[in-house]
Amino acid sequence: MSNTEPSGVLIVNKHTGVTSHDIVYKIRRLYGTARVGHTGTLDPMATGVLAVLIGRAAKAAEYLVSDTKKYRALLRLGITTDTEDTSGAVLSESTDIPSAEEVERVCRSFVGEYDQIPPMYSALKVGGKKLCDLARQGVTVERQPRRVEIFSIEVASTVDSRVYSIDVSCSSGTYIRTLCADIGERLGCGGAMAALERVEAGGFSIDNSVSIAQLEQMSIEERFGLLIPTEALFESLPAFELSAFYERLCRNGCEIYQKKIGASLPTGQRVRLYGSGVFFALGEVRDYPDGSAIKAIKLFDV
Repeated sequence: MSNTEPSGVLIVNKHTGVTSHDIVYKIRRLYGTARVGHTGTLDPMATGVLAVLIGRAAKAAEYLVSDTKKYRALLRLGITTDTEDTSGAVLSESTDIPSAEEVERVCRSFVGEYDQIPPMYSALKVGGKKLCDLARQGVTVERQPRRVEIFSIEVASTVDSRVYSIDVSCSSGTYIRTLCADIGERLGCGGAMAALERVEAGGFSIDNSVSIAQLEQMSIEERFGLLIPTEALFESLPAFELSAFYERLCRNGCEIYQKKIGASLPTGQRVRLYGSGVFFALGEVRDYPDGSAIKAIKLFDV
């Protein structure tokens, strides 16, 4: 492996009209590596924060913990569509739009946990087939509701009495399109999402993002300089600096008993592991016959 291979996290401000995979293809070309992935798919209509994992960081995707996401959306009342957003075919229309006070009251009633039925136009799979592919064939299948949590909703009116801006903080896996449709249903007039911007995900903010257009104007050195270290993905986890002896054992697949390093973390806890001040692995606390120990579950510098 080349020592100049890029590695790290790039926070892209995704533009509308492209898929998350389209962004990945562009990043592969711009950074000259095939090892590129992403977290938290955004629909073509959506814009905003897309965390792109480059080089060794791509190995982190399966280990990322669920995180809070923040969105700014436009809720269009008075219509329902087959996609739950305004890009779809209109199924019903209503001119009976509730008052601003009622809209705000109903929106706030969604704060907390609720069971959300994933939309047909989504990448979820049922029976090995993506729901969106089935939907395009005119097939509708039963979907199991999933428990999501809305941490907060802030509502603001616009110049159009049918359209509201909503700022939503929610758990990972929440569909904002479906939330808009559910709000419209509870109001009795129908609703659909008219626009969506993800402003924060995994602790990464849109304020620190870069667009594809900006990247295309940069030198390769400037692009490399934007990469955030992989360990930033696990910033919320406890960190352990291992001596050279224990680092070598850890790299060779051995468990490191907590009593040996003065730790007492609960079983299942994941940790960041460092050697000589450098992050090298994600570890997990597991139970063994001789006691509780930390074992590396993914090495990031090989």
